[in-house]
Amino acid sequence: MKNIITFSAPAKVILSGEHSVVYGRPALVCAINKQLSFSLSEDKFLDKKKTDKNEEKIVKLIEKNVVSYLKENKFAYHQKKYSFKIDSEIPVGCGLGSSAALAVAATAGFLKFLTGKDFSKEVINELAYQVETYFHQNPSGVDNTASCFGGLIFYRKEFEFLKNISFFNFKIPTTFPLYLIDSGKPKEKTKEMVKMVLEKYKKNPSFIESILFDMEKTTKKMVLSIIKADKNLFQQSLLDNEIFLEMLGVVSSKTKKLLQKLSSFGVGKITGAGGKSKGSGFILFFAQKEKELVSFLQKQKINYFKFQPNYSGLKLI
Repeated sequence: MKNIITFSAPAKVILSGEHSVVYGRPALVCAINKQLSFSLSEDKFLDKKKTDKNEEKIVKLIEKNVVSYLKENKFAYHQKKYSFKIDSEIPVGCGLGSSAALAVAATAGFLKFLTGKDFSKEVINELAYQVETYFHQNPSGVDNTASCFGGLIFYRKEFEFLKNISFFNFKIPTTFPLYLIDSGKPKEKTKEMVKMVLEKYKKNPSFIESILFDMEKTTKKMVLSIIKADKNLFQQSLLDNEIFLEMLGVVSSKTKKLLQKLSSFGVGKITGAGGKSKGSGFILFFAQKEKELVSFLQKQKINYFKFQPNYSGLKLI
């Protein structure tokens, strides 16, 4: 096969600040070692599974977005026929940023495929954010940023034109026994959960503002807990964040019951937009009793994996 271009981008986990980040508050986010790879070729992929119609639609949208950027900025490019292939380890619709990883990897792929040139991660990230607005209507931009750059990020969107991104040069301590536990795929989409919180905000702005203020303080405490490798402060921050998310109404009763069952093994919170009627996506969990936790999850046949940060972000393979 000729001219195969493949980019991979990682999933992400919001450690603190989901939903509040939509309202200009900070979020602490980390890329993790679950990858999505996107490949483009002028030839057909022989090992490609049957293409999903929704995937075709999304890829066409990303291509169109890239072409618009190239035209507006007067870059020379060559429009040509292609086939694409997506391989992903990231669970879809569970709060780990699968759509952002696709937006980042495919944007990078089309830029390279159409021009033969390399583009900065800043350009790729901004174009991927535009794609994310199609998926989620009012995204914060934190998902695509984490997927594009990797590592541990303190992110705040003041305005559409002003996003403050701090890339930390420290890492999550390896002594923190963190797991990601599946509470079940949410029935609701991210944009539906964001809209639901917005409706609550409109009805009772002072109450929601007080929650967002407390979430911001918790996010900052979590940053300190990582810098100081303070396990107790980190766990308290997790617990507080979960309480605030429950107050916002984005955690289902099913997920609350699971968290209650897990409480004898440690503490956790949902990560991502959540879900109200069924599952709420993945739970970020600090294990105080690792062996007992793993044994329980295996007996209950609950999907889980160890939290492993990704510090490289988008990569050309």
